[in-house]
Amino acid sequence: MRVSDHEAELDALLASLHTLELQYAEWRQVVRAGHRPAQERLLEWEQRTRLFRIFEATVVPGLLQTAEYARARFVESVRRLKGPNDADEAVAARLRRQEILYRPGKQFHIVMPEAALRLRLCPVDVLLGQLDRLASASHLPNVRLGIIAATTEYTISPWHGFWMYDDRRVVVETFSAALDLRQPQELELYGDAFEQLAAVASYGHAARQVIGRVMSDLAAETDTAST
Repeated sequence: MRVSDHEAELDALLASLHTLELQYAEWRQVVRAGHRPAQERLLEWEQRTRLFRIFEATVVPGLLQTAEYARARFVESVRRLKGPNDADEAVAARLRRQEILYRPGKQFHIVMPEAALRLRLCPVDVLLGQLDRLASASHLPNVRLGIIAATTEYTISPWHGFWMYDDRRVVVETFSAALDLRQPQELELYGDAFEQLAAVASYGHAARQVIGRVMSDLAAETDTAST
């Protein structure tokens, strides 16, 4: 093999490593200066995006979270990542991000399994308030909220949550890092996965019925515990 061939391979390898560095953001580095700055950095992409396709497997998406639910998420993250304790400032920043829900030209297609509504990531009263917020958000004209009922048969495994920003970017969050995917083949795979998940979800009144059923179950548990 000629020297030039080795150089070409090295250049290709370095380019691949550079791409990987751009795609991989370790959470401890992201929140080193706090969760509030990390929230504010999301605004640029959200302002540029017209269509949001969001699948969350275990949590309510940040754009639909109540202040109390969001605070529980940030307190957990601060404890896990050992970063600065700026949970209150981060909550305020997340709530400011939610203003984008009311801006013209934005569309939000959000899908969640019923299991995510039942997951006890906060006190029951906070979860009940969060579910009420979800039901209200489903009435927004630019929000299409789909809930996959627990009895639904899936056509694809809901391995993890992901956010799609138009057809330009997919963000996947893991315990240790966020992956920023922009290759056409990756976008195509995630677009297909989202369509399969969305196809088995319930919308409108049917989605609110699922939310209401979960709220009734939680309220019944609370009543039983207090007697």
